Amino acid sequence: MQYREAKGAITQEIQANISAPKRVRLVKRGDYVYMAVSADGGEPQVAGGWLRIPLQGDFYVGLGMCSHEKDIVEKAVFTNVTLATAAPSAAKPTLYSSLETIPVSSTDRQVVYITASHIEAPNWTRNGMLIFNTGGHLQHMPATGGKPVLIDTGFANRCNNDHGVSPDGTMLAISDQSQGEDSLVYTLPIGGGTPKRITQKGPSYWHGWSPDGKTLAFVGERNDEFDIYTIPVDGGEETRLTTAKGLDDGPEYSPDGKYIYFNSVRTGQMQIWRMKADGGEQEQITSDEYNNWFPHISPDGQWMVFLSYDKSVEGHPENKDVALRAMPLSGEKTIKVLAHLFGGQGTINVPSWSPDSKSVAFVSYQPIPE
Repeated sequence: MQYREAKGAITQEIQANISAPKRVRLVKRGDYVYMAVSADGGEPQVAGGWLRIPLQGDFYVGLGMCSHEKDIVEKAVFTNVTLATAAPSAAKPTLYSSLETIPVSSTDRQVVYITASHIEAPNWTRNGMLIFNTGGHLQHMPATGGKPVLIDTGFANRCNNDHGVSPDGTMLAISDQSQGEDSLVYTLPIGGGTPKRITQKGPSYWHGWSPDGKTLAFVGERNDEFDIYTIPVDGGEETRLTTAKGLDDGPEYSPDGKYIYFNSVRTGQMQIWRMKADGGEQEQITSDEYNNWFPHISPDGQWMVFLSYDKSVEGHPENKDVALRAMPLSGEKTIKVLAHLFGGQGTINVPSWSPDSKSVAFVSYQPIPE
């Protein structure tokens, strides 16, 4: 699907994970449009990558084609064309999840995987795999598409969306609640195995791994306050880095290990901050009309991508209109929108940059009545 977000704006596109489908269906439900496709000519299936551009008032729908070359004439035949208005559905919508990637340079989205199951929080591995959580477990699949495969996490069968890969690509950090009500941080081999408990206190939610592989950064709730902590990768004493009132969340190391980026509501609105790796020199990075969450720094240290909610939204709930935005960390720090989407919680909670620093993986959602 190709679109412009405003008159005269650049053309953006969302590429489905099926090439040259035999059938295509466009659906407008309410103010929004989505697409379904069929590779073999059967019943079209939801393609993912839904637009969040409201189409209101009178509009036209039609079929056309062009060669994209002004001096070339092409001929096409459209068959089995139907224009229909469906009766409103009283059925409870199914929430579809679309695992996507987007290059920070072009903002053209690519659907990798679409499912009627709830998936969250993709990580991107060194060897081109995407890891995400679903139903308390972790799965992985090629970033180019394919069938997800379960990762063996042993007893940890209540994994949440706070997980990630070690700098050398050999280990996973997970946050799991299977041993009680509180989330705890564990590590295990990236190929699967028995988790090793790292944090003794809970709730604890992993978010960052130091570039030298020696330290984990996590969010811990202690005495009714959520703050940023670090702990040695083999376990031991945790170190508290933030003490401001209100929620501090999403800690992630810069590639050089000098800083930890995080989001904080200490000013009354959620914004992106950073501090020295030891907790010193805490400074605010963003200051605008949005609530900004989960900063992720590209491996080359050039970009920060983060999730933005409307100012009226409290916390980081699911199923909201949000924006995926990016800011250069050198030169003029002008923030640009990569994508508007329906999501929030689960979209981009954890580090998800490609190893070459060119693309980001994320999850968008769409409720669709059967």
